[in-house]
Amino acid sequence: MAFLDVTDILLDPDFMDTGLLCRRMTQTISDRGRATNTPADTPFAAVVTSDSGDVLTRGSDGSRITGSITLHTPFRLRDGGDGADADEVIWQGRTYTVAAVNDYSHFGRGFVAATCDLKPLSG
Repeated sequence: MAFLDVTDILLDPDFMDTGLLCRRMTQTISDRGRATNTPADTPFAAVVTSDSGDVLTRGSDGSRITGSITLHTPFRLRDGGDGADADEVIWQGRTYTVAAVNDYSHFGRGFVAATCDLKPLSG
């Protein structure tokens, strides 16, 4: 275990943004074998930084805007796998999909660093 507790900084109100929602899908299977996703929204706080920012990509078929952010938070976000969909994060009126999660649970109380891609693509 590392001796530096990075979560002291992550929990500092000067850095942390408290206006985030995690939309986690729960899947149920009906008697007929049909799957239904039910979203559950959970508020959480994180330090939000730009990853690649908003990027305009132009192609022969038109243009689109992609973007990504990085979140540092003690809240355990999921990037999918093991029968679960990736979490969606709603921040400042925009929806992002959690694309990658790095686990830093060995730093003090622990946190994750999650890269989130803008959803939907627009343009």
